[in-house]
Amino acid sequence: MELTITPAAREWFAQEFELSPGQGIRFYGKVYGSTQVHDGFSVGMAVDEPEKPLARIEKDGLLFFVEESDEWFFKRYDLIVDLDEELEEPMYEFKEV
Repeated sequence: MELTITPAAREWFAQEFELSPGQGIRFYGKVYGSTQVHDGFSVGMAVDEPEKPLARIEKDGLLFFVEESDEWFFKRYDLIVDLDEELEEPMYEFKEV
């Protein structure tokens, strides 16, 4: 699994979240909603500290990651996090690998 954060999304996270040392933005699967590849589940995000990252990327001092425990949700897909300019919130694209 590969995690990609666009520059626009990275800027949004930098403005919206204040992180302590060691913390990052965790993406995970949560019940309710839907994605382009899941029905009944959507992408959640939280400020957290990585324990066993499945995917991890640092962009200009900000850490983004997915934990191994969420592999069930991201299995067979890469996650691209971008910014929806109209809604001013992150949007998620799943790319099959």
